[in-house]
Amino acid sequence: MKGLFSVLLLIASNMFMTLAWYGHLKFKDLKWFQHVGFVGVVMISWGIALFEYFLQVPANRLGYKGYGGPFSMFELKVIAEVISLTVFTIFTLVFFKNETFRFNHVIGFAFLILAVFFIFKK
Repeated sequence: MKGLFSVLLLIASNMFMTLAWYGHLKFKDLKWFQHVGFVGVVMISWGIALFEYFLQVPANRLGYKGYGGPFSMFELKVIAEVISLTVFTIFTLVFFKNETFRFNHVIGFAFLILAVFFIFKK
C-alpha cells in the first residue's frame, strides 16, 4: 500500500512540477501574465513548485525501503523519471497544440521502459 501511495504522490507532485517549469510558457497567452517580468515568473513558478516538494518528499519517504516502503533509491528515481516524462508528455500534448509526438519519442519511451525493467530486475 505504501508503494501505491508513494506512486500517487509522485504523480501529483509531477503535475505541479510540470506546471511550475513549463506552465509559464503557456501562461503568456493570458492578458494579465503578459506584463509579468522575469523575476515575477520565477516567483510564481517557485510558488507552484512548493506544492511539488510538499508531495515529492513524502512520496520518497513513504516509498523508500529505509522507512518501510517497497523501493530502493534507484527504483524511486526511475519511477519518478518515468512519471515525470509521462506527465510532461500529456501536459505538452494537451496544452501545446503546436508540439508533436513523433516516432523518436516513442523509441525513447521504449528505452525508459527497458530502464525500468533493468532497475527492478533482481
